[in-house]
Amino acid sequence: MLFEFRDVTKTYGAITALDRLSVDVPLGAVGLLGPNGSGKTTLIRALLGLIPVDSGSGEVLGLDFLRQQLDIRRLVGFAPEDECLFPHVVGVEFVSYAGELCGMRRTDALQRAHEVLNYVGLGEARYRKVETYSTGMKQRLKLASAIVHDPRMLVLDEPTNGMDPAGRQEILELARDLAHNKRMNLLFSSHLLPDVEFVCDHVVVLGGGKLLAHGRIDQLKQVHRQCFEVRLKANLKADPMADPMADDDTFARQLAAQGCTTETRDDVLLVRLGEGQSPQLLWQLAADHQHQIRHLRPQRSTLEEVFLSAVEQS
Repeated sequence: MLFEFRDVTKTYGAITALDRLSVDVPLGAVGLLGPNGSGKTTLIRALLGLIPVDSGSGEVLGLDFLRQQLDIRRLVGFAPEDECLFPHVVGVEFVSYAGELCGMRRTDALQRAHEVLNYVGLGEARYRKVETYSTGMKQRLKLASAIVHDPRMLVLDEPTNGMDPAGRQEILELARDLAHNKRMNLLFSSHLLPDVEFVCDHVVVLGGGKLLAHGRIDQLKQVHRQCFEVRLKANLKADPMADPMADDDTFARQLAAQGCTTETRDDVLLVRLGEGQSPQLLWQLAADHQHQIRHLRPQRSTLEEVFLSAVEQS
């Protein structure tokens, strides 16, 4: 188990950040989702022992998070959302120092710092002072310092905040590689659903300090039994200059005449069958009007729909 919380409560004056939160989170790549003020950052700080909780109990990597805080922090790498870099320090020294803080000998920490800086793409910038780094480079430097001691669990708090698309993709690729190829347990906190879906297999959704939903992403994204994704093969033999989307428009009108509703999203035709209709109607209608279906599958809810549904139900 990655971590377990049992009835954990944390308040800041009149504000309840965690409200009797109970959750069991498995090993692997786990996304932590929730709107601003949902309790994500408080949860992270609590499980790392950085803040005391009012009540409750739990474990992180099998260790009591109330009594074995230093042991937990030796096993965890943490890249916080906030700026945490020391000015006038070169990159390799910053990462090496992070390794020493985790108990590594200086020579081992320095050697490992060079290795992880190469891994995150900062090998050529290792001797530059950190204040000269761009936003994306600073994020990769924080990631390098978090993995220098080869932790059993990596915590990334809003790692792509304020980044341009290219830098954001670099961080996501690194996080996914660590989780899926290097087999490092990952807790990925973000309010950006596409980022979580790209990196993680499991998700925990918080709202108002409470658990709204959790589970495997592929299981939470339920199948809509009467909704299907359809792609047609363009009939270019009949008219090589024809618009490939024209067949979709024609097929949509033919489906509407049968009582179905349709929506075009990118290159996919989303079809909702009427009451009592079966997918066989799609094949039959395509055959009757000389369309060729090259893709047909039940539509699944998106992670955004899962998230919004959890928030609305709360």
